[in-house]
Amino acid sequence: MADKKLGLTGKIVIGMFAGILVGILINLWFSAETAPLFYSVFVDGLLRIVGEFFITSLMMLVVPLVFVSLIVGTCQLSDPSKLGRLGGKALVLYLVTTCIAIAIALTVASIVKPGSNAAFADAMEGNVSVAEAPSFVDVVIDMVPRNPINAMAEGNMLQIIVFALLFGIAMALTGKAGDRLKGFFEDVNEVIMKLVMILMKVAPYGVFALLARTFANLGFGDLLGDLLKYFLTVLCLLLVHGFIIYPTILKLLTGLNPVLFVRKMFSNQIFAFSISSSNASIPVTLRTTTKRLGVNNSVASFTVPLGATINMDGTAIMQGVATVFIAQLYGVDLSFTDYLMVILTATLASIGTAGVPGVGLIMLAMVLQQVGLPIDAIALIMGIDRLLDMTRTAVNITGDAMVTTVIGKSEGQFDEDVYNDPTAGNEASNGKGGPSPSATPHQNADP
Repeated sequence: MADKKLGLTGKIVIGMFAGILVGILINLWFSAETAPLFYSVFVDGLLRIVGEFFITSLMMLVVPLVFVSLIVGTCQLSDPSKLGRLGGKALVLYLVTTCIAIAIALTVASIVKPGSNAAFADAMEGNVSVAEAPSFVDVVIDMVPRNPINAMAEGNMLQIIVFALLFGIAMALTGKAGDRLKGFFEDVNEVIMKLVMILMKVAPYGVFALLARTFANLGFGDLLGDLLKYFLTVLCLLLVHGFIIYPTILKLLTGLNPVLFVRKMFSNQIFAFSISSSNASIPVTLRTTTKRLGVNNSVASFTVPLGATINMDGTAIMQGVATVFIAQLYGVDLSFTDYLMVILTATLASIGTAGVPGVGLIMLAMVLQQVGLPIDAIALIMGIDRLLDMTRTAVNITGDAMVTTVIGKSEGQFDEDVYNDPTAGNEASNGKGGPSPSATPHQNADP
């Protein structure tokens, strides 16, 4: 039983470390110049095919999963006012954790001074072309889709969430026609979740390929020198936020065992780390919160997709440290007002940040503009941002799960027996990869 209990998690962990090791060895022994055939066939061929096939398969599931799951969750709410209460709690918690993240980042970076000894600003070559970040007003206006089908085709998560919420509310208020549609969408949701489980069978191989290719192209050499202090500052803050701040908030607000939370999130964190996309992690995060943590689907199906869209604490930490780093690099003294502006801008910018790899650098441009720092300086940190981006994603999805658990417990949509069961949601729990039917969160009744 012990072997099977950690089956999938163990395989993902093995895939992660094996991928890192193979990638480092390739980086040390081969290069695109010295072994072009090997690089072409193995690194840019086989590893890229396996890795991108895995990512593409996940992204394929994101829109239908979010849309269908959110409709099912919303139409299960017998009281429409409950939706507003859920949304208010989620928004407040997500924005508060983001404010905490950026405030800690600015404070620590000001003390550590990661850019005070850097000596390569004058040697920076070229300029960075960064897409213009959307304003907060534009984000709010664009929340309602002009064309829902187009929003799904483009993967616009905020618009999909709004349309699914409205559709689910309408179903709940329609009567018999809504009940018939509810049964249909519940069946579709079960099929999609089964598809998620099928895809998770190949997750260890996808994780291996993604990390092996990342480290083969990056290695550790790029982390040496003046950027190491910046890199370590961001990395340490991300780890503190993910493994100390979130569990502490969970303990304070719910009284639940934070160690269990961290243990149950571990494989999910590794998964998010390897694919570097909050959106692509939605299927796995949704399953973890419902099957492993015991949150009712009516809550999780709303808070998890919303968190993947607006909860970017990891990105906020990077933006805070990067702003101080670049200011110190160019000898610019930031005032207290500037720091407040960075906190406000980074927090609001997180609402418009897409949960895809590398988008944090785009939002960093908005923050730098607000305090008058050169956007071109982003070029200094682009080379090492990939590894930090992967870690940021793991932190972000941990925040999504923490907020979902807090709200689920506060709403009475939470099965504490499932949460306290170390085997809940493991493949060994039953033949379907979830807890026993009596403990399945989505079967709990609304209060």
